[in-house]
Amino acid sequence: MALLRLLLELRDEIGIVLSVAHVNHKLRGHESDRDAEFVRALSAAYNLRLRMKDAPAPASNTEAAARDLRLKFIFDLARGGEVSKIATAHTLDDQAETVLLRIFRGTGIRGLGGIHPRIVFEDEGRPFGEVMRPLLSFRRADLKEFLDDLGQPWREDSSNSNVAFDRNRARNRLLPLIISEFGDAAIEHMSELAEIARAEEDYWKTLYPEGIGSESSTLPVEPVLALPLAAQRRLVRHWLEMNAAGVSISFRVIEQARRLAFTEGPQESPIQISSIWTVRRDGGRLRLEGKRAKVADHYAYALAVPGERWVPELGLRFEALEVEVQSIPEESRRILLNPERLSHKLLLRNWNPGERYWPANTSSPKKIKDLLTDRKIRGQEKRLWMVAESEDGTVVWMRGFPPPASFQVPSDGTKAIWIREFPAIPNS
Repeated sequence: MALLRLLLELRDEIGIVLSVAHVNHKLRGHESDRDAEFVRALSAAYNLRLRMKDAPAPASNTEAAARDLRLKFIFDLARGGEVSKIATAHTLDDQAETVLLRIFRGTGIRGLGGIHPRIVFEDEGRPFGEVMRPLLSFRRADLKEFLDDLGQPWREDSSNSNVAFDRNRARNRLLPLIISEFGDAAIEHMSELAEIARAEEDYWKTLYPEGIGSESSTLPVEPVLALPLAAQRRLVRHWLEMNAAGVSISFRVIEQARRLAFTEGPQESPIQISSIWTVRRDGGRLRLEGKRAKVADHYAYALAVPGERWVPELGLRFEALEVEVQSIPEESRRILLNPERLSHKLLLRNWNPGERYWPANTSSPKKIKDLLTDRKIRGQEKRLWMVAESEDGTVVWMRGFPPPASFQVPSDGTKAIWIREFPAIPNS
């Protein structure tokens, strides 16, 4: 509420067109519906366009599922060209809660960065929208005082008091205790720590591009030993992230693998970093070994057209959507598929060795392996890269690439199929 009132005050000065978006997850029965009616009335009062959607969240993993549904809604708005920027009302208090929770759960510099002030959405390397958090430097109490001064009512989500959720325990029990014992400045210091951590992370990315040994199940020891301690940890973490699917890369795991690089002479046994994966010293290399039959080296899922499918191996939801060509931004039309050429069911799977693909506007088919290498896609991400196969076995679509010319929408076409993805990303 405070964010909307502030933007209403500033819209003429900064030259923006405002609209409101609201997702009703139906989690609190009539209370959720009353929240939706409040938003509807508020939008009408200020003559703002309202984009509202009912998206009931499942009973299991409710918080994460609801957040995924909101993210999908945001992606729809941005990718459809309806909005270019999405502002959310995360505050300095939210930042402090996030930093604390990540410390308790275990994190590194990247996690300490907390909630990022700005996230840019990209499609094939091209930005199509962004999320901004303009209130990250404001305290929640100050914003409530601002609304009181305006005489502006707001709605409070009653589930925020439910201490069964980690964040609510941090908000309602831990932060008040910290403030009472160490003062209000402690909350600001946690936000400053997040800002420092984000700058440090950006610096490391430019100083040590993460690439040494990332495409292989082995990591040469010599380059690791030549680096400073912090860079050693970063390199080992990246190597494990790229190749050890399903492993929680904790500080303990990184240190076990890093120290193994300093081991001289015969090693008695490998280090177990998960129930599947082990790391051992093999001469001048660290070698990652696992029970690969249990690791997602291959997947295949049916996708109805139209329809949607969650692919857990990628952590992404894919949707085949029927659209009007004219409703799609012109720069996105090149990835649309001709519905008259498609079967009613596609098979989403990772590509096979030796398989070729012919993106539109290229001179000839090319090995998928080479297409991905040209895009600098490596390791496990490369092995699991998705294609879509029609019922006759033809590869008609490849994630991140235009479809073959024979499957593109003709110049006079009015209908199309748009295959889109919706990742589940963290608050950062």
